[in-house]
Amino acid sequence: MLKFCWETEFKETEIGEIPRDWEVRKIKEFYDLKYGITVSSSDYGNCRLLRQTDVKEGFIDISSIPYALCEIDKISKYLLIEDDLVISRIANVGSVGYVNATILKAMDKPLVFGSYLLKFEKKREINNKFTFYFLSSPQLQNYIRSIAEGSTRQNTNAKVVGEFPLFLPPIPEQSRIATVLSWFDDLIEVKKKQNEILEKTAMAIFKSWFIDFEPFKDEEFVYNEELGREIPKGWEVDKTTRLIEYNPSITMKKGEIYPFIEMKDVKTNSLLCEPNFKQFSGSGVRYYGGDTLMARITPSLEHGKTAFIWFISEKEKGFGSTEFFVLHPKESYLKEFVYLLAKNDDFREIAINSMSGTSGRQRADINALKNYNIPIPPPHILQSFHSLVEPLFQKIILNQKQITTLRKIRDTLLPLLVFGKLRVEEL
Repeated sequence: MLKFCWETEFKETEIGEIPRDWEVRKIKEFYDLKYGITVSSSDYGNCRLLRQTDVKEGFIDISSIPYALCEIDKISKYLLIEDDLVISRIANVGSVGYVNATILKAMDKPLVFGSYLLKFEKKREINNKFTFYFLSSPQLQNYIRSIAEGSTRQNTNAKVVGEFPLFLPPIPEQSRIATVLSWFDDLIEVKKKQNEILEKTAMAIFKSWFIDFEPFKDEEFVYNEELGREIPKGWEVDKTTRLIEYNPSITMKKGEIYPFIEMKDVKTNSLLCEPNFKQFSGSGVRYYGGDTLMARITPSLEHGKTAFIWFISEKEKGFGSTEFFVLHPKESYLKEFVYLLAKNDDFREIAINSMSGTSGRQRADINALKNYNIPIPPPHILQSFHSLVEPLFQKIILNQKQITTLRKIRDTLLPLLVFGKLRVEEL
């Protein structure tokens, strides 16, 4: 039985009140802080390399973790195992990541941590998951940022992190707090996994229909010279502009608040993203609900960063960074088709091959996408495809709304629990 109570007796600390029976200690009393390995990321190697950029707002983004070639005798020194805790010490200083079984299961090679991360190694009994949530709290994140060294590029080191305060309830209460907050994180992970499976299913259907033509195998096929292959009779081959309007011209009012998307809001392994809201200044690409945003810069394009605009209706407007192309379906029933086309490897390869510009900041040429020829079936087939995959997208959107709600509840509970204002008496 889950039982909470409100705490009434507190003592003051440098960053807030905590219960009188809790301890105020320092990180270094419970942990040794270890620097990560200095090695370059790669497209191949005998390890996976966790970098500070893979640790984002309290979670580890497994989709972006690269390979690295590590000396065999150094792997064990920098190896990450279940229940390990890391913190970023450069740039996005203070971002913490917790290594769970799901992350390790997704790795095809040993996972090591890079030089811009510090790993917490226990010296005394403490619940790592509680420490993770404590360091993730807004109060601690603000505290960490306030003492980070460097004016242009914030950074910290093991000595500084070792001096961070650590507010500790008894071990059993640490465990109860970590368990309650983990319930929310576990539910969020289940929903995210469902969405990943649903999107893969939608992509498999897309490839079956429009690349392999499997539902039409019994129909007559004709050879098309432009594509160099046979396609179902009655289908046409035309440029994508037949179905898609790129970077549509949309009238918006300067100074008014609209949903805004930038590259960091788009996750590599998810079709959905959460917008910010800001005033429109007159610059940036513009979109409607149901449009697709496709990365046009390195390395985001190579990583397949593509987002489906689900959080507003098809008549509502928003804007985003010029690091995106906007793909606006010319018919409402095309919106899932357009997104899946943009996610398809062949389409993305066209964009990648068109890139030009300085190293590390190359941009794709929109004309390469506009002039790309695709097989286009009769409208009734596209409408049938829409009817088949739309429920998958709707379930993904429903899951995302539930994820947003779960995150809000967790984020409300987290500071109350780790600062002892709300006590977990029983589970």
